[in-house]
Amino acid sequence: MLTHDDQLSLLKLISKQLKKNITCYAFGGNAMMFYGYKAETKDVDLLFETIEDRDEFIKAIKVLGFQQSSPINVYVPEKLKDKHKPLMFSRQDYRLDLFVKKIFRTKLSPKMKEDKFAVHEFEKLRINVLRKEHLVYLKGITNRQNDFDDIRLILSKEKNFDWNYFIEEVLWQDSQGDTWALMDIEKMLKELKEYVFIEEKYFKRLYDSKK
Repeated sequence: MLTHDDQLSLLKLISKQLKKNITCYAFGGNAMMFYGYKAETKDVDLLFETIEDRDEFIKAIKVLGFQQSSPINVYVPEKLKDKHKPLMFSRQDYRLDLFVKKIFRTKLSPKMKEDKFAVHEFEKLRINVLRKEHLVYLKGITNRQNDFDDIRLILSKEKNFDWNYFIEEVLWQDSQGDTWALMDIEKMLKELKEYVFIEEKYFKRLYDSKK
């Protein structure tokens, strides 16, 4: 497992290996640690805007001993058929899931770029931490073993979650061709209702968009 201090040390080391400046977006358990939602994680999720940036990042982590690993048994088989599935690299008992351009069928939206929670600079590496609503959305569509537990954790600690903003992102992604957005998030919300109060109007907006 990787603690927050471990993550900071790792990002500093990666930055020192880079040959050019790179910007990427954090949205998984690693992003949750920047919020203080959790103390450690086993997977670091990063999204790059270009293949060239991801390739440069991969060169840097290989110097540090990371080796490519298989996403089988991490993501559901249907997700792994998508051309925007991540490249995965592991070292010891944690891994890096590296996406480029999209997270499966989900685009890096204008709001993801504009409404960042925080920006962390590590010499040549800039990490943009996504807003909490985007963290929940992306965990809803990646659908890995512990993602639902992470969603519950975020909502238990965050009393100012903007459900309207969240639904707007879902509908925008659907309009941009993410054919999994409505289905995945509807399923997530139905399960979440057992633990969190969610107003019926938000479900209605999802259902109305299907008509």
